[in-house]
Amino acid sequence: MKIVLTGSIGHISKPLAEELVKKGHTVTIISSNPEKKSSIESLGAIAAIGQVTDSNFLASVFKEADAAYLMIPPNYAAPDPVAYYRSVGDSYAEAIRQSGLKKAVNLSSYGAHVPKGTGFITGSYEVEQILSALPDVSITFVRPTYFYYNLNNFIQVIKATGAIAANYGGPDKIVLVAPADIATVVAEELTSAASGHKVRYICSDERTGNEIASVLGKEIGLPDLKWNILTDEQMLESLTGRGVLKHVAENLVELGAALRTGLLSGDYELHKPVLSNTKLETFAKEFAKTYHQS
Repeated sequence: MKIVLTGSIGHISKPLAEELVKKGHTVTIISSNPEKKSSIESLGAIAAIGQVTDSNFLASVFKEADAAYLMIPPNYAAPDPVAYYRSVGDSYAEAIRQSGLKKAVNLSSYGAHVPKGTGFITGSYEVEQILSALPDVSITFVRPTYFYYNLNNFIQVIKATGAIAANYGGPDKIVLVAPADIATVVAEELTSAASGHKVRYICSDERTGNEIASVLGKEIGLPDLKWNILTDEQMLESLTGRGVLKHVAENLVELGAALRTGLLSGDYELHKPVLSNTKLETFAKEFAKTYHQS
């Protein structure tokens, strides 16, 4: 197959490209950074340098493709994150219309089943709505859960206070996922013969915040590490005090509150997937390396 990947050579796209190339597919990777060209080609893939907001560029890359993986590159500086998501979603939709692409896999998120109240993930809802309106296109909306590497954001807090602190966690269940496990599922969906629209959740492990703190704490030499619960107001103050832009901090607080209340995981709980391979204990070893190097 001829498969196009967005996301340059990031956490998901790189292992995804490696798996697809190994299986004999022709892979084109879109990146906005010309300096990534040689790294992309070293994977055995073709580099296409351009912007995902340029629908004409995308259409030219999609033209001969059998399938495409569509993700929204992070842009935390965007003054209106949801509008940014919508703009990229519109660009993907227009490129699909122009090129006649018949199969796509969209990297969405758990929580994308609700139209508001989930912070940045509201953008994933908007993109799903845009792509769902496309006629005659087979689309899988892949909804991964809480990325393991987001726990790395707590490293400086742990070093400063000796604890994890957020407006969620503690006794709350957190459904965790590894990028490599996402890549495996995306590869399956890109190369499957399925048609129509469908949603597929991906999760590697399910643990409470307290369990996460215990496992991570043992790996970094803090066996009594605790996960403290902050109010939404305390969380906002903590984030802005660390220099996080106010609109970004507000989205993160809303996202955390959605996790705490169960709004984020409501549909996931109704459509639970078989858990993937990478468990918390495996990630904890990577976390410890990052912790001690930072």
